[in-house]
Amino acid sequence: MSEVVPGLHMVGFPVGHAYLWCGPDGLTLIDSGVPGSAGAIAAAVERLGYRRSDLRRLLLTHFHEDHVGSAAEIAAWGDVTVCAHAADAPVIRGEVAGPVPRLAGWEEELMRQVKAGMPSRPPEPVRVDHELGDGDRIDLGGGVEAVVVAVPGHTPGSVAFHLPGQRVLLTGDAIARSPAGDVMLGTFNVDPVMAAASFRLQAQLDVDVACFGHGEPLIGNAGAQLRAAAPAG
Repeated sequence: MSEVVPGLHMVGFPVGHAYLWCGPDGLTLIDSGVPGSAGAIAAAVERLGYRRSDLRRLLLTHFHEDHVGSAAEIAAWGDVTVCAHAADAPVIRGEVAGPVPRLAGWEEELMRQVKAGMPSRPPEPVRVDHELGDGDRIDLGGGVEAVVVAVPGHTPGSVAFHLPGQRVLLTGDAIARSPAGDVMLGTFNVDPVMAAASFRLQAQLDVDVACFGHGEPLIGNAGAQLRAAAPAG
């Protein structure tokens, strides 16, 4: 676990990161890791001096198993409101199967490597208490708001969360950062053209810090780096 900015902590995993926002009225968790990650997230909560029952919100960026894998267990910690975009909510609830990505040739081997490192059991379905739409505002407490940014393409209902007062952007998998530190379009997209457009949309936001579902955060002048890396359109 590492602090990204005051109040925001990254809980890093080999596949897919989660983020904890610590507000005056409790905690907000963005994504939940692969199945079996709840214990590590609970330990992070406790290291910060909180209890699991202090979690108020679970915000899910999209339906993939490395982001919703532990959501069902975490949602049972207490009075937790689970939020996801309306387009991905039926998949998260287990009502329908999610669409498969359109892989470029170079992504096929990467997909095999990622799948090999994932738990064998699928994520449990989880309720979605609040279906999100573009522009929705989520009160995180203490005057801090997260604005929902619809960024379809990785999945139909992918979202980013923008904290304009803190100039922080949590991109989910719509944007990623490679092990070498390069900012890049996220992989395994159901609609690569739409995903590229969503990248460009996020690059126009006023942000100083960008946090990714995969890769280390960009801290300082993140907006300029996102614009420099945005795919041509």
